[in-house]
Amino acid sequence: MRTVKATAAAVTVAIAAGAASVAAGRFASDAALKASPGRPLPTEPRLTVHATTSGGITLTRDLASLRPGTYGLAGNGSHAVVGPVLRGTPHPADTVVRRLERVTHGALEPGDKVWLTPNLHIGDPSSALGLETADVDIPGELGALPAWFVPAVRDTWVIAVHGLGTTREHPMNVMEFLNRYHFPVLDIAYRGDLGAPRPQDGLSHLGETEWRDLDAAIRYAVRYGAEQVVLYGWSTGATMALLAATRSALRERISGLVLDSPVLDWKATLRALATARHTPGALLPLAVRAAQGRTGLRDERLDGAHPDHLKVPTLLVHGPDDTIAPWGPSRRFAQRRPDLVTLHTVPQAPHGAMWNADPETYEEALRRFLTPLM
Repeated sequence: MRTVKATAAAVTVAIAAGAASVAAGRFASDAALKASPGRPLPTEPRLTVHATTSGGITLTRDLASLRPGTYGLAGNGSHAVVGPVLRGTPHPADTVVRRLERVTHGALEPGDKVWLTPNLHIGDPSSALGLETADVDIPGELGALPAWFVPAVRDTWVIAVHGLGTTREHPMNVMEFLNRYHFPVLDIAYRGDLGAPRPQDGLSHLGETEWRDLDAAIRYAVRYGAEQVVLYGWSTGATMALLAATRSALRERISGLVLDSPVLDWKATLRALATARHTPGALLPLAVRAAQGRTGLRDERLDGAHPDHLKVPTLLVHGPDDTIAPWGPSRRFAQRRPDLVTLHTVPQAPHGAMWNADPETYEEALRRFLTPLM
């Protein structure tokens, strides 16, 4: 009898441990599969506001607050734009002073917790940039997809698609540039975004299903006058662009791709986000398996996102300091297809923020790439 009881107890403990492991794996995988648009990714540290002046803001000293370039600074109920570090300004040793470009809304008070974001602009292209803008609905697989359309005279449209942790406000960083060169821009929300249909399982599939919403946007653009389209994606939006260029029935209308911080190895991205949530290393394989079970994803590179499938000129913008989408796969992708891929390397830039780190050089690379496609 004692043996039976001991065996039963051992089985119960094993089942409980297994259930706990499954639950831990699901929780860890949520860092990627349930990333809320517009909320900071777990890799982005919270900084404390120490002081503000008319032209500067003092923040916690951190690798993030020392980044070069221009960023949004978001808090709970506030948003500002900060420029480069001000080297000559006196400040305590554990802080850093950045140029305060403007406060978009709310107020920044000492003690406030804030984080850097690639989103410089809040609102829509009309209110934020003064650009003529139409709110449109794109018929999608799951329902209507809200989008902003910024008209211009060319018959090559740019379709912009954001990625992890951001919203369709993110592409506004380059909207003025694209408008200056007379490209119509269609900036889309997709499944899971605010105002867009919710996927049935409530999960991001890191581009594997979301690309179909981008495909719907291509159909919309062609229906309303686009002869060709350039797909411009950030993060998982870049993955969606690659998949659409391979899978879309209208792929012959795609004349080019711009891929910023592309997620080319979803398992590495999931592990990075889970690690940032303080998931123990031993549980990371469980997080990957949980994501596979929940989404059906298998290989590291989604089918269709292989460089051998590429058919159109591609600008790939990425850098070695991206801790979410590894730099190595992008470098190898470009090396595999030097006939079609131009790689623009941006150092000291976090995920999805290649423009923020060096806007002038970024836009010059973009200009050179887009000029033959005009």
